[in-house]
Amino acid sequence: MGNQLAQKQTKTFETKLAKVNNMYLPMIQNQLQGNGVRMDDYSKQCVISAISAINNVLDTNGISWNDERLDQSNITQILLEVAALKLNAAANPREVYFQLRNVKRGDKWVKQIEMGIEGDGNDAILARFGRDVKQVKQFWLVRSEDHFEYPSYNGLELTPPKWTPTGKGEVVRVVYPIIKTDGSVEFYIAERDDVVKNLIAHINNNLMNETFGLAKDRHSATPEQKKKINAKKQEILQRVQELGLKALDDPELQEYISPAWKDPHSRESMIIRKMRNNIVKKIPKDFGSAFVEIIYDNNTDPEYKRIRKEINEYANQEVLDFEDVQAIEHNKSQKPAPEVIDYQSEEVVSQNERQEVEEKTENSEQTEMVFEEGPGF
Repeated sequence: MGNQLAQKQTKTFETKLAKVNNMYLPMIQNQLQGNGVRMDDYSKQCVISAISAINNVLDTNGISWNDERLDQSNITQILLEVAALKLNAAANPREVYFQLRNVKRGDKWVKQIEMGIEGDGNDAILARFGRDVKQVKQFWLVRSEDHFEYPSYNGLELTPPKWTPTGKGEVVRVVYPIIKTDGSVEFYIAERDDVVKNLIAHINNNLMNETFGLAKDRHSATPEQKKKINAKKQEILQRVQELGLKALDDPELQEYISPAWKDPHSRESMIIRKMRNNIVKKIPKDFGSAFVEIIYDNNTDPEYKRIRKEINEYANQEVLDFEDVQAIEHNKSQKPAPEVIDYQSEEVVSQNERQEVEEKTENSEQTEMVFEEGPGF
């Protein structure tokens, strides 16, 4: 009897996933083809693995695929990104993870699946799309008590770095040996001290909605209150800059740092992951498609993601308190030249402004921010 019940449950599970696969796969394939990208067998496998992983997240939270609270359009977008970047949720170590978030849309809250790229996912993207990259070799974790000599150059002649591991001390740098298509080898190095830039970006993001008790929220703060809030934020970020990674142990900064950064059991893996990401992101990529490149930027440029989130959540949501029309007309009549009144608001972003922000973000230097750490972060 127990075996029959187990078989029935397994069959129901497989049937449910098969229906979901049949619903999403043709849709994803058509969208990719519409943007000039061919969906090969591995991309299909990545989508199937992603659907299975998302299903586990939904089951854990008691949400069904046809739940009206679930943002279906967001799932479609995520599966499209997984297929285009060929990120495998079933790989070990993981290349991508999924988590469920509550997101406010107008006056109601919806359930939304969010995707995050793991450290090995960035390596997979580099191996697949790296410009002139033939092979990404195993990276080196150089510790403080290891013997390490930096590479040197004599014109175009390269003397490779030398590394003698001891296994002692904390990881102070990461080295990626990359074999290029012409047979040459390049060594990309990231230092531990540079991770403080990632930490500053992380804390800056966590301070985004902080008002330090000066206002109800940042959107209702007066100009004078905003000046004081920004001054306090700069004071905190300056302190982090001065302390470096020692800021992780500063009691005054603890509330602005996520557990994955400051907890002893995860801190070291976080720092290593940031060093790896700092290397991989600066190596040029060639996606062969502007569509795939945009998807990559959307998922790896945190500043771009932050601005898009701001736009989606707050654009055109508040009524502007314009100056009284009669007062404006009176001021005009008192002056020979018409006065130009600036009605710009940080809360309202027009379509042109959105495009400008996105273009600026795409061209800016990428900085690492973590909004809310998912599994593995």
